[in-house]
Amino acid sequence: MSHSSIDRRSLLKGALAATQLPLKAAAAANQKPNVIVILFDDLGVHDQGYLGASDLRTPNIDRLAAGGTVCRNWYSNAPVCAPARSALMTGRCPIRAGVPNNGTPLPPSEITLAAALKEAGYSTALTGKWHLGSTPETVPNAHGFDYFHGFHEGCVDYFSHRFYWGEPKRANFHDLWRNRDEIFEDGQYLTERIGQEACGFISRQTPDKPFFLYAAFNAVHYPMHAPAKYVGRFPNLPPERQMYAAMLSAADDAIGEMLATLDRTGQRNNTLIFVLGDNGATTEPRAGLHNQPATAGSDAPFRGYKFSTFDGGMHVPALVNWPGRVPSGQINRQILMSADIFPTVCHLAGVKVPADRTLDGRNIWPVLTESAKSPHDYVAWSEGPQLAIRQGKWKLVLNGITHDGTPDGKKPLTGDDAVFLSNVEEDAGESRNLRHQFPAVADQLQTLVQSWRKSVETK
Repeated sequence: MSHSSIDRRSLLKGALAATQLPLKAAAAANQKPNVIVILFDDLGVHDQGYLGASDLRTPNIDRLAAGGTVCRNWYSNAPVCAPARSALMTGRCPIRAGVPNNGTPLPPSEITLAAALKEAGYSTALTGKWHLGSTPETVPNAHGFDYFHGFHEGCVDYFSHRFYWGEPKRANFHDLWRNRDEIFEDGQYLTERIGQEACGFISRQTPDKPFFLYAAFNAVHYPMHAPAKYVGRFPNLPPERQMYAAMLSAADDAIGEMLATLDRTGQRNNTLIFVLGDNGATTEPRAGLHNQPATAGSDAPFRGYKFSTFDGGMHVPALVNWPGRVPSGQINRQILMSADIFPTVCHLAGVKVPADRTLDGRNIWPVLTESAKSPHDYVAWSEGPQLAIRQGKWKLVLNGITHDGTPDGKKPLTGDDAVFLSNVEEDAGESRNLRHQFPAVADQLQTLVQSWRKSVETK
């Protein structure tokens, strides 16, 4: 069965119920919205029920999809964690935001969505993964978050909350914080704690003050950990996929609790929710078994995985839900990106975007609600030696690396394929290089992406 047929079935299933809204939704239309951004880590592009993953179970996310708009051409601004998050937080391409790679903190001079909304009277919170700095001037509380519960680094053990992937350069260390204070919750499953802290924050809010919540799950990023009660839900899956499914299921449960808390506190109808991934699934051996490349996450039919500028690295699942404001049961195929969240939310909150810097994101509210076209003439990416650009149906990748778990997948493509042109509307898997059939297109896009690269370096 095709993904599109599954999409229609699962989306339409809850659409009617989602449109039966209380009259108070009309009054809420004139209020500043609450905003929740839910981010997954290393999630495969079709690894949710509403996207056709029949072996996984994500009923709460599927309910949000059925009652909202699913964005099928949503791109991360980078194929790896920290740069992707910098774009989400600032509305700027990672290089422009000062985070070209993992390990670089978000500069104190950058203005985050949390900071912009806090200035406008919002309560702000982050529960989960930050990965944009651990020094006093770069932690979440220094970047506009009133409340923080989570960790600073790229990953931690789900039960001990320790970082131990830096050897031999870095020693094993503990990394769990409430605001600026280190806390210890040994043995508590972090995915559940992220959800509990998110629910606690929602419960503490009052109707007279809007809030922004960034719930950044580290699921389904390695280490591959989940309690037996989640693993037992998938007895017939192979071990890697079983653990991956369990981790995702735990996060879906947490999202269900967040939705129930919104309902219980009467805030659901004035809350805009984004659910998306940070980059594609990974093949890193750290996420696999016996030090072999991981196989649990699926990016099919796209080519490439995390770290790749082929679409498997950056074409991420995304949905938008706001009862009565965002159309329900809809599929949007316009080209959108994570950096668009910043200016879109600012528009809805009545907040002026920073005028002293270049934003790469655009206000996509008309795209989501009025069937407008994408505001982007093109979108472009940089990752190590790789450059990529998409303009309409055309996608060009320079020095592409697939990161597909094979030895050759770690190396840039060479020869003719070092300049790889695809028609992604006809060839979603970027399997046929059309550079010699359409040399003018290849030359034009190569010039454009090189010019883009220079422009983002100027900030």
